[in-house]
Amino acid sequence: MNDLILLDTNILIYLLKGDEKIISILEERVPVISVITEIELLSFPNTKPSELSSIKKLIADCQVVSLNKSVKKEAIELRKQFKLKTVDSIVAATAKFLNLPLITADKSFAKLDKALSQILIYKP
Repeated sequence: MNDLILLDTNILIYLLKGDEKIISILEERVPVISVITEIELLSFPNTKPSELSSIKKLIADCQVVSLNKSVKKEAIELRKQFKLKTVDSIVAATAKFLNLPLITADKSFAKLDKALSQILIYKP
């Protein structure tokens, strides 16, 4: 299959916890994350060195997409239109810019179903 899929931060947290259901969903897919997701994961307070190592390994297995003018512009529009948090608007804008499906456990993304090509709301 090898399809690209954009992962929200919460999906990576489930992966780090060994969630078998999400592991199965992502099998043979290429994980893509926004630089915002990388920042969120690496900045959790009180992260133990072993946990930080696991986070860094997981990030290394993902394609990390940096902010660019197009993503920034789209994030601004999505934030205004859908009243999203800044980080969520950047993740959504990254999915839209790359025309990738987005998988998240955040139900607030459901309102973006017409704005993005595909949103998968994960229910653990």
